Amino acid sequence: MQMRRIVWLAAIYCVATAFSMALLAPGSAAGAPQHKGTGVLTGVVLGPDDKPVPHASVTYQSSGGSAPHAVHADAHGRFTITKLKSDNYDLRAYGKGVFSEWQKNIAVRSGRTKTLNLQLIYAKEIPKAYTKKKKQQQ
Repeated sequence: MQMRRIVWLAAIYCVATAFSMALLAPGSAAGAPQHKGTGVLTGVVLGPDDKPVPHASVTYQSSGGSAPHAVHADAHGRFTITKLKSDNYDLRAYGKGVFSEWQKNIAVRSGRTKTLNLQLIYAKEIPKAYTKKKKQQQ
């Protein structure tokens, strides 16, 4: 009876350890593994000055109208969205008070990586982050 408990507890410990290691395993968005039956969208968010926008938000949803999701670009404006089912997607970026246009019907296919750039161009007024640089250049 005591031996059964020890074996049972050891089995639970092994499963729990494997599960927690899987959750805590470091994963890089840029080097994310391709999952069977899914595709990847990747690209760069560029500001009105054509420079990458660090930590910009990228919103995406299937063109069929599924709930929107968001990811953040890295310090170099690069973003990667993994585990996407084969479908068409709509994307939009936001950063430093400026939005991009919606990129619509971006086809994502299983086992493929689609790359695109999102250009920030719309704002109620031009944010100071972009006007200060232009004044200094003149």
